[in-house]
Amino acid sequence: MSYHFKREYMIDESTLNKSKVRFNITEGDKTMKAVVTNGNGGYEQLDYRDVPIPQPAEGEVLVQVLAAGVNNTEINTRLGWYSSLVKTGTNSLGSDDEEKTRQKADGGWNEATPFPFIQGTDCCGKIVAVGPGGDESAIGSRILIRSCIRTKGWGSLENIWMASDFDGAFAQFVKIAMEEVFPVNCDWSDAELGTIPCAYGTAENMIHRAKVSEADHVLVAGASGGVGSAAVQLAKRRGATVIAIAGKDKMEAVLAIGADRVIPRGGDVVAALGEKSVNVVIDNVAGPAFDEMMRVLKRGGRYASSGAIAGPLVSLDMRTFYLKDLTLIGCTAWDEPVFPNLISYIEKGEIKPLLAKTFPLDQIALAQQEFTTKKHVGKFVLIPPPLDVV
Repeated sequence: MSYHFKREYMIDESTLNKSKVRFNITEGDKTMKAVVTNGNGGYEQLDYRDVPIPQPAEGEVLVQVLAAGVNNTEINTRLGWYSSLVKTGTNSLGSDDEEKTRQKADGGWNEATPFPFIQGTDCCGKIVAVGPGGDESAIGSRILIRSCIRTKGWGSLENIWMASDFDGAFAQFVKIAMEEVFPVNCDWSDAELGTIPCAYGTAENMIHRAKVSEADHVLVAGASGGVGSAAVQLAKRRGATVIAIAGKDKMEAVLAIGADRVIPRGGDVVAALGEKSVNVVIDNVAGPAFDEMMRVLKRGGRYASSGAIAGPLVSLDMRTFYLKDLTLIGCTAWDEPVFPNLISYIEKGEIKPLLAKTFPLDQIALAQQEFTTKKHVGKFVLIPPPLDVV
């Protein structure tokens, strides 16, 4: 398989320094640093080592990873949480001892996870090579990768995900189909852009499918997390009134990103808001509070979810569902407008990143351990090692 490197190019490694640094990439550079996840289990499954640089085929590009966000989904996939055998929330899988016992054959999103492989769903990067016949003028572009891929076109909901079904961005390089690469022109740092794809794509998909408008009162659960904080901004951007649920120590931070009101996590949502008080619920928490979410929805309300961190099994009174004419919307496959929308929002300055902290790529276990404590607001981002300076 042949491919074409642009041998010298200028790259703005803004998360490492503010100057222009010249790198020399040659075809003799056969390996890269990457975190390989070897199987279901604990942090011992994360293996930071040298692996071959992927070679882009026709229609693909090779991307130098500048920043890669940390998400629940990478941890859940490693733990096997997506298995139908798991009945509890993601927090129950947090201890090393319990993680090591997780060996779930059906622990992937669509089928068995392709271990060993490279995780990393978020990628801000630079195109450094194109596959045979590709457009070399794209080389050097700073881009975001759309990590949800609709394998049978936009008329089908069939999908696969980078870093769940094939190698992702916890590495110095990743290859991807050219149509999943989106140039972005803004003054954000690489690390700030690395907060966007998974969290904001997931949130925008729910907001889009729920048809949120300025007429809506929207309740966002888990509003201090990556997806929740994105949903607050994206709903507010559409002119909606936004009510958020967050921990008491994070309520001010959530107000600062646009929420009109924040109620403390763990309180009685129905008592705080009243029954039939909101049009839309954006909820990646689920668990025991699900019934409260149904009760606060108005007649004809819409409930959208793409996660269940507090527990995948919920209790639904079907009378509430059908007597109130509710619509329940499951959201995994991203719709066609979602990612172009995000790029435009960034370039127009309509949203802002919430970068909580960065870690070197080789400190992924530390990053994930701190991530699971849920003491931060926004996103953690991993920074791969820089290339050799010439």
